[in-house]
Amino acid sequence: MEISTLATYHCLAFVWYFFVAYSISHVKTEERPSEVFLYGGQWKYLTVLNLVLQAVFYGVSFLADVLRLIKKLRCAKCVISSRDLLFSVLAFPVSMFVCISFWTLYTYNRELVYPKSLDGVIPLWLNHAMHTAVLPFALLEILALPHRYPAKKKGLILLGLVAFLYISWVLWIYSVTGEWVYPLFALFSPPGLAAFFAGSLAVIVSFYNFGEFLNRMIWGQSKFSS
Repeated sequence: MEISTLATYHCLAFVWYFFVAYSISHVKTEERPSEVFLYGGQWKYLTVLNLVLQAVFYGVSFLADVLRLIKKLRCAKCVISSRDLLFSVLAFPVSMFVCISFWTLYTYNRELVYPKSLDGVIPLWLNHAMHTAVLPFALLEILALPHRYPAKKKGLILLGLVAFLYISWVLWIYSVTGEWVYPLFALFSPPGLAAFFAGSLAVIVSFYNFGEFLNRMIWGQSKFSS
């Protein structure tokens, strides 16, 4: 894909994610169900954090495209490295995880992740923008251009660190409020919850590996040096 076309695509994707993140952050306080958006606001939900992550990723991608267009190649190289690290370690696996885990649990029992009371607050289009569209965007990005993956150990350590930070945030919220971010967590005993978190980490690691596999199959082997 030509750089100018990539720049247009990344710019539009950035604007889209910025708009979706803005839309969810401006849900009127008085319309919010009492059981959601309390301590931590919308920033306790992985879905919303992913929207911000995607906006940052596409903003960095657009910047890299612009730098290449104006022939600032030395600066572009540094930005491209950041873009590829963001995509490989976070943007792709987190988007896969958000979409697949949400709709799996929603199909099983929506009250565990997305109470029916939210239907009157969050429009259907916004729900799909947050939980559905993120997956085709991630797949399209892999098809649009190659991304250099880091050494496997480095990539998995970074992904594990981010997962640990989010789990710590969830546990902190529970320690302060006595309420779980997602009702699903209340179903587990402490050992069961630890097993659930470990299983979720294993799933997101598998999505990381899947993204690396797709990138390699489509574009060939390309990695950062260790």
